[in-house]
Amino acid sequence: MTLFSALTAARQKIDRLDARLLLQYATGCSHADLLARPETPVIAPAYAQFAKWVERRAAGEPLAYLVGEVEFRGRVFQVAPEVLIPRPETEVLIELALEKLRGLAAPKILDLGTGSGIVAISLALECPAATLVAVDVEKGAISIARNNAGRLGAAIDFRYGDWFAPVAGERFDLIVSNPPYVAEGDPHLALNGLPFEPRIALTDGDTGGNGLACIRHIVAAAPAYLKPSGWLLFEHGYDQGAASRNLLTTAGFKSAFTHPDLAGIDRVSGGQL
Repeated sequence: MTLFSALTAARQKIDRLDARLLLQYATGCSHADLLARPETPVIAPAYAQFAKWVERRAAGEPLAYLVGEVEFRGRVFQVAPEVLIPRPETEVLIELALEKLRGLAAPKILDLGTGSGIVAISLALECPAATLVAVDVEKGAISIARNNAGRLGAAIDFRYGDWFAPVAGERFDLIVSNPPYVAEGDPHLALNGLPFEPRIALTDGDTGGNGLACIRHIVAAAPAYLKPSGWLLFEHGYDQGAASRNLLTTAGFKSAFTHPDLAGIDRVSGGQL
C-alpha cells in the first residue's frame, strides 16, 4: 500500500481534504511528501490507524476528535469528546474582550464554562497583565484545559464547579462565557458531527425551552461577581441577540449590545455594570 493508493481508497468514503489530513497524521508525512513521493509505502501499523480513522470519519465523527487537536487563533489546542471543538466564531468573543480590557493595568477575568480553555488561554497570552480564573463543571474538560494551558505557557487558575460556585465572594473586571445555548430538541443537534460533542456543552437540556436557560442564569448572577464598571460578554445563537440584550438590561447592565460574527450573524452580546 502506497501513499497514493491509500489516499485514493479513502477518497471514495470521505472528503478529499479530510482524507489527506488523516493520512498525514497517521504516517507523519507532509503535504509536500504526498505530492512529491506518492509511491512511498505506508507501513502496516500506520495504514491500520488510517483505515480506522477513515471509517470513523465516514460515520460522522469530527476530524478534530480523531486526531486530538485543532488550531485556534494560530495555536494548536488538544481536544477530546469531553469538550466542544473550537469554532472560528468564538474569536469574536475574544476580540471584544480584548477591546474592553484596554487601559486596565491588571484586570481580573473569569471564564465560565471554559471547555478546552481556548478563551481563557487566548486572553491570558494576549493580555499578559491579566489574572485569569476559568471554571467548568466537567472534570474532564478541566483536565484538557489545564494541559492546553501548560503546553502553551498560559498561567490560569482552573476551578471545578457549577458556574459561579467556585468563585464565591470574588469580583472581576470582565466575565466571559461561551455557554450552552442550543435549544433542546433543535434538529441541528443531530447534524454536522454534533452528536459526537458533549451534549452538556451544547444545550441547557430544558425541554421545550429556547436555549437561554444558562444565559439567563449567568446574566442574573453576574452583577454580584463584577467590579464597578465591569463587563459581561457571552456568545449565543443567531436568533438570541434581542433576548440577550433584554436580559442584560433587566439585570442592570448599561450599554447592552450585540455584535455579529464575520458572516454577519448575531454572535456575542454584553453589557457594562
